[in-house]
Parts: sequence; structure tokens; C-alpha cells
Amino acid sequence: MRTGGVALVALIATAVAGCAKNPDAIAPIAMPANAYSGLSCEQLATEHRRSSEALEAVSKQQTQAATGDAVGVFLIGVPVSSLSGGDKEGLVAQHKGEIVAIEGAMRAGHCATAAPDAASSAAQRPAAAPPPPGPVRAAQ
Repeated sequence: MRTGGVALVALIATAVAGCAKNPDAIAPIAMPANAYSGLSCEQLATEHRRSSEALEAVSKQQTQAATGDAVGVFLIGVPVSSLSGGDKEGLVAQHKGEIVAIEGAMRAGHCATAAPDAASSAAQRPAAAPPPPGPVRAAQ
């Protein structure tokens, strides 16, 4: 009986360890410092956009795999998504690493930071009104 309990705990621990990670828990892989050197700011922005879109796509797949694994382990004790090739941890790490390297190259090349969503939403917002004129009181 005791041997069976230990085997069950070991099986569950192995199943949980084999589960797909949430994309936020995946660290970027290190990319060579010069991987994107020599590219223009425009080319870097294009690469950043491409890597960001690819990261978004594989992150959705990874989230689905993590959810599928959690359900599989709960229901049958097996991380089904990871065993069926649904785990995209390597691709998530790769695209995160690319983005880190591209952003480093953009900083080194004094390029504008790649944030198309923030830039487009800021362009659509009305400018803030200046403060009303009057005496300024010092904080006490």
C-alpha cells in the first residue's frame, strides 16, 4: 500500500512537471549582441513588429496548451497538450529573446522605441488642456 502511494505521488509530480508553462513564466533566450547590428531603424522596427506578432500568436497557443495540460492532469493525470506537441515554450522564449535583442539594437542605434499601439492611441487622444491660470500654493 505504501509503495503504491509513493508511486502515485511520483506519477503526479512527473505529470505536473511536464505541463506547459504559462507564457508569462517563460524567460527569453539569450541572443547574440550583434544579431541585429547593421540594420536601419526602419528595418529594426519591422523586425520588432514581426517578432511581436509571432510572440503574440505562439503565446496564445502556449496559453491553450497550459490550460489543456491543467485540465488533462486534473481529469486523467496526464498533460495531454504537452504530450501531443502543443507546448510552444521554445518558440515563446525565442521570440522574447528576439524582441530583447532588437530593442537593444534600437537603443544602441538611437532609434525611436517601438511601441506602435501606444503611439497610435496617443495620436488619437486629444491634447490635455493647460492648467488654469492663478496663484500656485506651496504644499504645507
